[in-house]
Amino acid sequence: MRTDYQGSSLANFGRSILSMKRDPVVHSVDHETPNQDREIEAFQRQVTQRFHDLSVVDSHELLSVYWISKLLDVFLCCQEEFKAILFNNKSFLSKQPMDKLISDYFERSVKGLDVCNAIRDGMEQIRQSQKQLEIVLCALNNQKTLGEAQIRRAKKGFIDLTNGMLDVNESCTNSTNLAHRNRSFGRHQKDSQKDKSLKRFRSLSWSVSRSWSASKQLQAIGNNIVVPKANENIATNGLAVAVYTMSNVLLFVMWALVAAIPCQDRGLQSHFNIPKTFVWGRVIHSLHDRILEEAKKSERKNSCGLLREIHGIEKSARFLNELTDSIQFPIGEHMEEEIRKQVEELRIVYGGLKNGLDPLEKQVREVFHRIVKSRIAVFDSSANGSE
Repeated sequence: MRTDYQGSSLANFGRSILSMKRDPVVHSVDHETPNQDREIEAFQRQVTQRFHDLSVVDSHELLSVYWISKLLDVFLCCQEEFKAILFNNKSFLSKQPMDKLISDYFERSVKGLDVCNAIRDGMEQIRQSQKQLEIVLCALNNQKTLGEAQIRRAKKGFIDLTNGMLDVNESCTNSTNLAHRNRSFGRHQKDSQKDKSLKRFRSLSWSVSRSWSASKQLQAIGNNIVVPKANENIATNGLAVAVYTMSNVLLFVMWALVAAIPCQDRGLQSHFNIPKTFVWGRVIHSLHDRILEEAKKSERKNSCGLLREIHGIEKSARFLNELTDSIQFPIGEHMEEEIRKQVEELRIVYGGLKNGLDPLEKQVREVFHRIVKSRIAVFDSSANGSE
């Protein structure tokens, strides 16, 4: 089974899934249709292998723009393989309980569309930070000497960058509180600078409503994802297992996007109660735990997103800001060397965003359109299959 998306060729795994031995890596399907059994188990093997590839990265790569791109690639490949399984079994799609299971899955996937929109909005916020970062780098990078004028210009960039990220943090924590704080800022003269920054943030166009909550949306996607019963496996010719597998893939991918990218009312409370008999579930559990551990780190608790590049900006900008606060002119050799070292780290982060953010946004857009197209195609196929 092949898909047309990048990275989806089975050659990546060095052998065809049809030639794999029936090793105990997937949940057994309780029926007597060997071909169908093999197709669904092959799908689960693919899910296991792909998420395993995502899990073997070190902590410096996890949640980077590159890693998120690979995650979306995995989703697109799984979605295509899942759709192919459904197309191969059209006669079951309009029968109970498969019709309800398919309807529930695509209802979840529609909720995922709002997540995609919110994530694209969050990427726009990252771009605003990227613009401020460029000002800082222009002031400090490739300068023969660092004088008072360069440091003053960089400091202004740091202030705008910090204020912008604080505004995004407010929204990610709670969109309702953001509106309340915005009203309260007008009552205090000392907060006027912050108020201006906040108004600039709120003036940007968001494609989800002000009351929308990423946390609640994830909860809605995860509702009623339950392990199929034996009688459901029999009645659906084992397809219930494929739906259950893809539902968890959808939930994890949307949860990881919300964890990494700034969006309204972020929350990482989603739970994955996948039995250990599903080996792909163990890999997802492992990744879930690693991301939660990352979120619990003291330096990440107030971050607007766990994206590795966001952390790089926050860390380097904070250090450079403190460093430039203590500068005395003329700048000493040791101080200038330290500044240039941090500027280089910031330049690397900036380069990663500049090169990776646009392709990542295209992938998010592709996920959105692929969900819509798959839903239409499967429902059309179901209708034709029942005729």
